[in-house]
Amino acid sequence: MENMEVLKNRITYGDVRAVSKLITMLEAQDPFGNAVVKSLDSLPSQASIIGITGYPGAGKSTLIDQLTTCYRAEGKKVGILAVDTSSPRTGGAILGDRIRMQSHWSDEHVYIRSMATRGHHGGLAKATGDAIQVLEAAGYDVILVETVGVGQEEGQIIDLAQTVVVVVAPGLGDDIQAMKAGLLEIAHLVVVNKADRSDADATVHALRNWVSHVIPTIALNGEGIHAVIDAIDAHQRKIVEQHTYRS
Repeated sequence: MENMEVLKNRITYGDVRAVSKLITMLEAQDPFGNAVVKSLDSLPSQASIIGITGYPGAGKSTLIDQLTTCYRAEGKKVGILAVDTSSPRTGGAILGDRIRMQSHWSDEHVYIRSMATRGHHGGLAKATGDAIQVLEAAGYDVILVETVGVGQEEGQIIDLAQTVVVVVAPGLGDDIQAMKAGLLEIAHLVVVNKADRSDADATVHALRNWVSHVIPTIALNGEGIHAVIDAIDAHQRKIVEQHTYRS
C-alpha cells in the first residue's frame, strides 16, 4: 500500500484513480482512509458545494446533468456525488446515476460517483462529507450532491452544502403544507421541474408564498437551467459577502 503522503499528493494533483480509491476506503471505514482525509483538512478550497434534493421522480438527476453541462461550458471542473438507496444483497447503490449521466462519462473534468446509504439516515451516505472534502482537495470547482430524495428526511444536506436546491414536480397540492415543515425549511431555492405540465403555474405560485426563489424548468430540454445557475451563483456570492462582512 502506498504511504499517506503519496496518496495525498496524487489527490491534490487531481488523480481520479486516487480520488476513487480514497472514497472507497472511506465508505469501508478504513482507518488509513480516515487518516488521509484528516490530513487534507488544512488544504484551501474555493469549491461551490450544491445540494440537490427533493421528491423521487422530480428529475433531480436530469437537472444535475444539465447543470453539469453549463458548468463545463464555463470551464469549471465538476464533481458529482449521487447518493442512492442500498441494495439489500450487496450494500451497494441500486440506481446507478452514472448511467443516467452518460453524456459526461468521457469528460476527464467530470467525476461521478454513486454512494450507497447503507442504512445511514438523512438522505446521504455516511461518507458523503468526507467524499466532498476529497473532491475539494482534488481541485473540483463545483461539487453537486444529489440526496436519496425520500421526502422530509433530507436535512443533513444543509450541514454540507452552501446552497440547497429542492426539486419538485407540478401538482403538489396539499403536499406543500407538509413540505413547510421539511424540505422548504432547508431550501435556498426551489426548482419546479416539468414546467410544461398544465398545473405547473399553480405549483410555482403556491410555492412562492413560502420561498422567495422558485424557478420553473424543463430539465429534459434545458429550459430554465441558466436561471437556476444564476440563482445559485447569486446565493453563493451572498454567502461570500456575509463571510467577508463578519470577518
